[in-house]
Amino acid sequence: MHPIEHLRYVARAHGVDPAGLVSETAHALGSMHFDAAGLVVACRRIVERHPFAGPLWWLCANVATSSEPFDAVWELAEQVHSDRTASELAAALPDEADVVTIGDPSVIGSGLARRGDVRVLALDIDHSATSFVRRLERNDVDYEPVDAGAAGTVAQVADVVLVEALALDADRVIVPSGSTTIAACAAAFDTPVWLVAGIGRRLPTEFIDAMVVRRDAIAADQDEWTIDVEVLPTRLVTDIVGPHGIMPMGPPAARPECPLAAELLRTPAM
Repeated sequence: MHPIEHLRYVARAHGVDPAGLVSETAHALGSMHFDAAGLVVACRRIVERHPFAGPLWWLCANVATSSEPFDAVWELAEQVHSDRTASELAAALPDEADVVTIGDPSVIGSGLARRGDVRVLALDIDHSATSFVRRLERNDVDYEPVDAGAAGTVAQVADVVLVEALALDADRVIVPSGSTTIAACAAAFDTPVWLVAGIGRRLPTEFIDAMVVRRDAIAADQDEWTIDVEVLPTRLVTDIVGPHGIMPMGPPAARPECPLAAELLRTPAM
């Protein structure tokens, strides 16, 4: 496939986990030697089409600011492929824990698949957890599908609530819809809330600002509750799990993993 067609395919892709998007984007960008001048433009268009995919912003920011972008893109793709966050989550969970999830979290799912002694209380909104519970079933993980209306009850009885980050800075996390509800319920009952943030989710504040602005723009045209993502204050999070293990939520845990590439924030001239 021609690199430009490959990028168009990535731009149109929906329902693909962030790691998969990074892999496809890296392959497309890595083949653009014939048009190095267009690399930054291609990066900007990718994040415009996937505005809430933190790892794509991370990839594109690192590539756009690298002195050797075509070497960097393959190294970055390998970092995502080798991400240890799921393994660290599996190691950190208490024995025989009851954990709460919501929707179809990819990194959390990989971590839970490595544990045979936990029970997953899988909250579902409009069948969003269907593929997730099937994945748990294939890996012989004990699970209980739970209607999202019972979020308060399950947050109270669980040992830990798991929320998957799409992107974050020290104050805000871009998360799948419904995550704020379970985090707030957990906070009310002093249940720990672990934010699971794989490689590429910790971004400069300006990138998170852009995501919030984009979400607000979408909300101006449709009902707030129909949007797939929401903004979670980090004050509702007790700990963060990443590729280097678990640590308390705070500025050190949210330190950006990429430089600020202002080129990605520019609006193309009409």
